[in-house]
Amino acid sequence: MSAKNLDNHNRWRNKTVAFRVSPEEDEQLEIAVRLSELTKQEYITRRLLNRDIVVQGNPKVYRALRD
Repeated sequence: MSAKNLDNHNRWRNKTVAFRVSPEEDEQLEIAVRLSELTKQEYITRRLLNRDIVVQGNPKVYRALRD
């Protein structure tokens, strides 16, 4: 059995949630995660719980917006 670990905010994270996405959805998710500079887990959790995702401007973000 795996060891119990606390996350960065001192919370127990011991439940696993899994789901399938299409390759196109995966690509969109990966782009959004990269631009947010959050972990994929934190990004998905914030989106599911309707929490704000604040993206700090940097050259990578500006290029993505331009393109």
